[in-house]
Amino acid sequence: MPRFSVIVPVHKVQGFLRECLDSALSQSFADIEVIAVDDASPDHSGRIIDEYAARDSRLVPLHHTDNLGVGRSRNDGAERATGDYLLFLDGDDTIAPGSLEALDTRLKQDGDPDILYFDHVRTYWWDTTEKSLFGELLASAGTDVFAITDRPEFLKLFAMTSNRVYRRDFYQDNGFLFDDGIYEDALVSYKTMLTATRISCTDRVCLQYRQRRSGASTRSPGREHFVIFEQYSKLFAFLGGKEHLDALRPQIFERAASHILFCLNNPDRIPLPLRREFLNRAVKWYRAHAPAGFVPTAELRPLAHGGYLRMRLAERYQAAQRNAAKRRRKVRQAWSGRAKSAFYRFQLRRPVDPNLAVYAAYWDRGMLCNPAAIYRKARELAPHIRGVWVVRKSDADRVPAGVEYVIPGTKRYWKAMARAKYLVNNVNFANTVIKRPGTIHVQTHHGTPLKKMGIDQQRYPASTNGMSFRKLLDRVDRWDFSISANPHSSEVWERVYPSSFRQLESGYPRNDVYFTAGAAGVDAARAALGITPRQTAILYAPTMRDYQKGYVPRIDLARVCRELGPDFVLLTRVHYFHAGDDTIQELHDQGLIIDVSRHPSVEELCLAADALVTDYSSIMFDYANLDRPIVIHADDWPVYRASRGVYFDLLSGTPGETPGPVSTSDAQLIDIFRGGSWRGTRSSELRAAFRTRFCTYDDGRAAERVVRRVFLGEPGLIPVTPLADRTPAPSPAEITGRSLVPAPGEPTDREAVSR
Repeated sequence: MPRFSVIVPVHKVQGFLRECLDSALSQSFADIEVIAVDDASPDHSGRIIDEYAARDSRLVPLHHTDNLGVGRSRNDGAERATGDYLLFLDGDDTIAPGSLEALDTRLKQDGDPDILYFDHVRTYWWDTTEKSLFGELLASAGTDVFAITDRPEFLKLFAMTSNRVYRRDFYQDNGFLFDDGIYEDALVSYKTMLTATRISCTDRVCLQYRQRRSGASTRSPGREHFVIFEQYSKLFAFLGGKEHLDALRPQIFERAASHILFCLNNPDRIPLPLRREFLNRAVKWYRAHAPAGFVPTAELRPLAHGGYLRMRLAERYQAAQRNAAKRRRKVRQAWSGRAKSAFYRFQLRRPVDPNLAVYAAYWDRGMLCNPAAIYRKARELAPHIRGVWVVRKSDADRVPAGVEYVIPGTKRYWKAMARAKYLVNNVNFANTVIKRPGTIHVQTHHGTPLKKMGIDQQRYPASTNGMSFRKLLDRVDRWDFSISANPHSSEVWERVYPSSFRQLESGYPRNDVYFTAGAAGVDAARAALGITPRQTAILYAPTMRDYQKGYVPRIDLARVCRELGPDFVLLTRVHYFHAGDDTIQELHDQGLIIDVSRHPSVEELCLAADALVTDYSSIMFDYANLDRPIVIHADDWPVYRASRGVYFDLLSGTPGETPGPVSTSDAQLIDIFRGGSWRGTRSSELRAAFRTRFCTYDDGRAAERVVRRVFLGEPGLIPVTPLADRTPAPSPAEITGRSLVPAPGEPTDREAVSR
């Protein structure tokens, strides 16, 4: 029998669940069981639970076939529990390190009380923590073990589920159960506190309570918050006939009424159109349950006297003042010219064009990446949608013939931005773009995340360049859809971009070509680059370093080319921030490499290459779809990981983390290719595991899924073809039937030409 049963109700918390489970399973006190209850979560939470259960027998997975609610999930977990004590932990919260060991020590010291309360901190998306208001109160208990009738001041404790442990026999013998709906934790909190005869407290912070920016049920405004009246009515029904608790009624009532008033004044719970109705219900509840002789505080007078009109007039005046100041500030910041501002405001008053889509990619660098693939598929499947690209003036000459585009800052640009129903981008549109009701913003992203992204970057200032995370999230709030290529991305996007967008697990549209190009596409890509059929082409595509300025070579390209010989050709594509570097250009001019840094299509380069060499670039995840060798050259991994932050150990050699052989020096890289390990059995095994994890949804139909869901409004998504049934474009060697490296005595390309 374990000492603790940690019960975790799980629903739509995929971005936080791993941290939650890790916090429990990695505790120094190991005598626990973790009961994770998947409440028919529509995301990847259920898969994560099973993954943890497969590697740690202490995790007990329970799966609901229907969504039954958090109350039922906690009840099912408590019924299954076998531990001495129950700890209810929400799937987006964590247990502080060392907490269970400290709690076990204190429980033994206090003779195993019915309830042991502990302290918590709130954690916020902007990477700060806030102490609770109850540390001093908890500390004041000292080593006392008491009933609430002896220490009624403890009724002030935060009525939540996760800031205490319950002795299981006490909890089950008294038949405590959570109700359906929200505020169920307050009802159980008070009922257990009022029933317990032996309570103890510690001011140790054991719970890290996540204050989510979005997604929490208590931060979703609507009529479901009216259930608070029912929950607190049940509490007072519970008090009926318990004369020994009569002296506590005024304090319990004050706590309940304050909670109701807090909800009334919180627009995240009670929106303005429902406030009058909610207040009327609150006044009726107040009058029905107020103890005889109860004197309301100034805070509770609106409930006692029903002063809705007076309250609303004061609130409206204050809100009008705040909104006016906000509008003035926003206009001053957003617009540098009155004429431009006036023109955009005029266009915003005109109807939204239901057949207009605006596309952009890489900060308006041209028709590229996922947006380009969506644009092309929309022209095929939704020809009634007129697509317009936002392109910088300096890149306008690269726009294909027949593609409509606008230059940022022009009248045509502001008109398109104001009128378009659909806005598609792989980064964010400018802060000045206003999200109109009825418009649909699609965030396609431009890579699977290895490095830290979004609000996770707050701990890595070298990567942010003074970024305002609040402004970032203002931009994120415009998203309606966020495209994902794999479950890993879905988990990360949900956590690092906390907002209300919907995950569109379609795969990356830009990767469709890897399944549609065929042999002809591979041959055409190689011919355009001047690669002969006998040559082995290596695409070298390193990423940028936030901790360095300018292009700093990570390998000696000249040496690598010389030692590999003429049967290998090195296609070098440095990050577009460094395109045009003199060193790369010089090597290109000498014929040692082919500089493809400015090539318009990275997808064509991947099709042309027999193998990829990269460091931390997301190109590895895309290239894996081709099932061709990948080599990681990472000479500065410790520095990169410390300065940028990463989500997994790329160099671990663990299947699913490392896609192929790893080098940290020029000599190792050369040996990988000359010795043949780049295409050996181990390389294939690592690549297979990597593809299974990160190529989940890429099957050649990603763009179609997006177009059908977003532009045509079709429900659901086309089923994904299983990985084993996909046929990527053949490798160049498969097409020609050649060996990737000439056999001993076989003439090289140059020798064959000379003969």
